[in-house]
Amino acid sequence: MRHKIQDLVRALEAVAPSSLQESYDNSGLLVGRWEQEVSQALLCLDCTEEVVQEAIDKHCELIIAHHPIVFGGMKRFNGADYVQRTVEMAIRAGVSIYAIHTNLDNVLKGGVNGKIAERLGLQGWRILQPMPGQMLRLDVYVPAENAAELEQALFDAGAGQVGNYADCRFAVEGQGSFTPIEGSDPYLGKQGKRELVQEVQLSVILPASLRSAVLKAMTDHHPYEEVAHHVWALDNAHPEFGAGLWGELPEPMSEEAFLQHLKVSMDLHNFRFTPRKHNRPIHRVAVCGGAGSFLIKKARQVADAYITSDVKYHEFFDSEKQLLLCDIGHFESERFTQERLAEILSHKFPNFATLFTQTNTNPVRYYL
Repeated sequence: MRHKIQDLVRALEAVAPSSLQESYDNSGLLVGRWEQEVSQALLCLDCTEEVVQEAIDKHCELIIAHHPIVFGGMKRFNGADYVQRTVEMAIRAGVSIYAIHTNLDNVLKGGVNGKIAERLGLQGWRILQPMPGQMLRLDVYVPAENAAELEQALFDAGAGQVGNYADCRFAVEGQGSFTPIEGSDPYLGKQGKRELVQEVQLSVILPASLRSAVLKAMTDHHPYEEVAHHVWALDNAHPEFGAGLWGELPEPMSEEAFLQHLKVSMDLHNFRFTPRKHNRPIHRVAVCGGAGSFLIKKARQVADAYITSDVKYHEFFDSEKQLLLCDIGHFESERFTQERLAEILSHKFPNFATLFTQTNTNPVRYYL
C-alpha cells in the first residue's frame, strides 16, 4: 500500500518529535518531497552509496536512516566526497532520504536506548539526563459554561498528563471584563459596552512538542474571537525526554555474568570495558546508544554498569572504578534501531512494507 512520506514521518515524529533533536543535528526529510507517495522503505543506520543502490535494486522509494547523511551546509555537488555522491545518486534515482537521529535518542519509550534496554531485559526505565525546557504551562480564560468542552479539547490534544496521570488541570473561577470595540465580532455583548462575564481560568501542563497542537485545539474550541491565554516555560523536567536511560535487571548479576549477558544480548564479538574495584553485584544499568561519554558521571551516580560507545582512553578513568564502563562500539550500540523504526511504522501502517538493509555500513573492522 502506498502512503505519503509526510504521513509516515508524522507517525515517526509522534514518538520522537523533531523538536527534541540537538542543535547540531540535521534530522528530517533530506531528499525528496513531503507529498510523494511510496510503497516501501529501506531502514538503515547510515545512508551510503551502497544503501542507495540497494534501495534502487529493491524498488524502495524511501530510505529511513538514523544518522543524517548531511550534517552541515553543502555548497558544492561535484562528487568530491561520499556525502555528495550519495545525495546525487538518491536525487537521480528518485529515492527520498529521511533521518531521525537525536530526536530518537532523546525519548524514553520507543527510542534507541529503549531498544538496548529491552535486549538487556531492564525494568523500570528512567531518563538519565532530562532535557530542559520541554514542559510548558498554559493558562486560558473561558466562560464558565464553555469550560468543560474546552478542557476536554485540551486533554484530547495531549495536554494535562503528569507522569501516569491524565486529564490533570487546575481551575479558578472569577469575573472577566472586556469592551468590544469597532471591528470586533463579539461572542458576548455589544460593541462599545463593557461586559462582565463569569469565567474560569484553566491551567494545564503540556510537552513543548505539543504546543502547536494544543493551541490549535484551544482556538478551535474557544467561543471568543480573541482568546486570552498565556504560555509559561517550566523548570520541571519531562520524565520521558532526555539523554540516556537507566533501569534495573530482574535479578542482580556478578560482573562476569553481566559481561557475558551483555555480549549475548547485544550480539557482540568483543567490546572494551573497565572493571570496578569491588565485587558487588550488578543491578542498576545505564545505557546510551552512540557516543555517550558525556553521561559517565551521571551514570556513576545511579548505576552499577554503563553501556555506551566512543569512550576515549582518559574517559575510562571517569568511572572512578565504581562503574563497570562498557564501550560496545557506535554501530553495535545502534544497529537495532531499524527494528524500532519498523515497529513504529507497522503499528500505524500494518500494510506498509519496511525492509532492513543488508548492507553493512559499519566503517570499523576488527583484526582478530
